[in-house]
Amino acid sequence: MCHLSAILVAAGSSRRMGFDKLAAIHNGKPVLAHTLDVFLACEAVSEIVVVCPAERFNSLFDPGTFPKPVRRIDGGAERHLSVAAGLAAVSPAAEFIAIHDAARPFVSQTDIFAALTAARVHGAVSLARRVTETLKRADADDFTAAPVPREHLWFIETPQVFRADLIRAAYKHVLENSLPVTDETSALEAIGAKTKLIPSTSPNPKITTPRDLKTSNFKL
Repeated sequence: MCHLSAILVAAGSSRRMGFDKLAAIHNGKPVLAHTLDVFLACEAVSEIVVVCPAERFNSLFDPGTFPKPVRRIDGGAERHLSVAAGLAAVSPAAEFIAIHDAARPFVSQTDIFAALTAARVHGAVSLARRVTETLKRADADDFTAAPVPREHLWFIETPQVFRADLIRAAYKHVLENSLPVTDETSALEAIGAKTKLIPSTSPNPKITTPRDLKTSNFKL
C-alpha cells in the first residue's frame, strides 16, 4: 500500500451561509466531522491534515481519539493559499496526496480508493460528474443567447489525488506566479499537465448555501 496523505480544506469563512456550515449538524455530527470520519476510516489514507481555524477544530474534536495521525494547521485568505499550507504540512514520505473540500461530507471510501487507484496510473485524478443538464449562454441582460454543447463537460468534485511531486511542482508554480486557482486541476494545467477525470459513484455535493443543508437533510 502506498503512502496517501489527505488534506481537508476547511478554512473558509462560510460568508454565503451566514453561519459556520462545517459545524452544521447531520445525524448527530457536524459536517466537518462526517468528512473527517470518512478519511479516518479509509485504509488507504495514512495521515490527514485539516486546514482550518483552531477554534473550529478544537470545538469539534478531541485530538487524542484519532486512530491515525491528524494535524490541524491554519489556512490562508484564499483557497489556494490554504492548500499550499496543507502541502507544506504533509509528511515527506507521502507518495500521493488527496485534496478534498471538507464541505463535501458525502464522499465515499469507494471513491477515495478509486481516485487513488487511477492516480497511480495517471499521476493526477479528480472525481467529477458529467454535465447532463441543458446549458445556455446568456446575453448581458440574462436572456438566452445560444446553446452550449454539453459533450465533454464535467462538474469537478473532490477529492483530487495527485502524485506528490507533481502537485508540489504545480503549487510551486502557482505561488511563484500568484495564480489564484480555485482547484488543483487548474494548478496542474498551469504547468501543462492534465488531470484524469473519473465519475463519482455516489452523490458528492458541496454544501454551499442554506438550501444545500435543507436538501441534504441537514439540521442546524
